Amino acid sequence: MQRDSVKQTFIVASCLCLVCSVLVSTAAVVLRPTQQENKTLDIQKNILKVAGVYDEGRPVSGQYSSQVERQLIWLDKGTVVTEEDAKYEKLDLRTYDARKASKLPELSDPVEPQGALPQISRRERFAFVYLLKKDDGSLDQIILPVYGKGLWSTLYGFLALDADTETIRGITFYEHGETPGLGGEVDNPDWKALWDGKEAFGDDGKTPVIEVAKGASGEHQIDALSGATITSNGVTSLVQYWLGPDGFGPYLARVRSADSQTADSSQSTSNEGETNG
Repeated sequence: MQRDSVKQTFIVASCLCLVCSVLVSTAAVVLRPTQQENKTLDIQKNILKVAGVYDEGRPVSGQYSSQVERQLIWLDKGTVVTEEDAKYEKLDLRTYDARKASKLPELSDPVEPQGALPQISRRERFAFVYLLKKDDGSLDQIILPVYGKGLWSTLYGFLALDADTETIRGITFYEHGETPGLGGEVDNPDWKALWDGKEAFGDDGKTPVIEVAKGASGEHQIDALSGATITSNGVTSLVQYWLGPDGFGPYLARVRSADSQTADSSQSTSNEGETNG
């Protein structure tokens, strides 16, 4: 058989493709655990960063495990998913992935009202919340995962709220494909710093009114990104949606209710002590 025959060329090319395919597939399988671990560490780092407690000199996993408690909640009920709930819903609390769940009809619901989260039709039924604790074990911040469409991409990030559930402590986006220098300025530390201390809700304490607007002023507005109107509007939509009744609103209402009951109980105990004294 001639070395330069069509058949010989085809055989060599086929063998080369087969070998390369095996090598690539093997590398993907072998490296998958490492990739997953790095992804988890990156998420943990961003949670610590948005809360303003990240220490570059310490291992991420150690900081995260000592300060953050993760809970899986029902978005429509605002309650924590118990082991019995997980068993009934066929959820693995260790491996549950909210992003994947949002694409599965059995684990997601339509976005309501339609258009509230532009260009996104469904959202997961269960989502994680992250509770940052103080040294004494009391609640310091609530970190919520948020996402929504910008101009070119879906922005994935975290929004940190004070323990009062109303005051914003920080925002960050760890994944997006917005235009560098325009919509990509959502990564700008100076712009993210504008969110700290802003009030997320209106006078009723329930309706999210925080917005990104040109010429922003007041406690409910963040200055818009220059030359990136669509991205700015997208950030407004996603923040208001996830803080609203179809996002984390029911959960935040339960946190407020629990705090109110605790405060009332403490006041009652204090009054009884004064009376007995």
